[in-house]
Formats: sequence, structure tokens, C-alpha cells
Amino acid sequence: MFGKVEDKANEVAGTVEEAFGKATDAPQHQVCGAARKYASQASYAARGVTESVKTQVESNPLTGVAIAAAVGIVFGFLLGRK
Repeated sequence: MFGKVEDKANEVAGTVEEAFGKATDAPQHQVCGAARKYASQASYAARGVTESVKTQVESNPLTGVAIAAAVGIVFGFLLGRK
């Protein structure tokens, strides 16, 4: 929960830094602000996906085990080939 709040705060800080860079014509601040903003957006999305998967596995544990087994078999097949 606090991670999402932190991600949103970092996104806002990145937006502010990017705007500051545009206002002062400082490309370094523009790039750093944009990178911070987009990294925070990606982290927020990843947290959302993780929570969604966790909820689905908690409500359907057998399906989660079956999917994990299938992924393990595929990885084992791909890594075991010579």
C-alpha cells in the first residue's frame, strides 16, 4: 500500500523536475525528471499486476499451481535443450 503512495509521490516529483528543466532550459533536469516519472509509473503498474496475480492465486490456488508447473516445464524444456 505504501509502495503505491511512494510511486505516485516520485511520479509527481519527476513531473515537477521535468517542468523545472523545461522552464530553466536545463536538459539534465528534463531527462532526470522524465526518467524518474516513467520509472515510477512502471513501478506502480508492476505493483498493480503483482497484487492482481496474488489475489487470483489466493482465490484459485490450484490454478496457480497448474500455471506455475506449466511455466516450469516450458523453462525446463528450453534450458535443457542442447
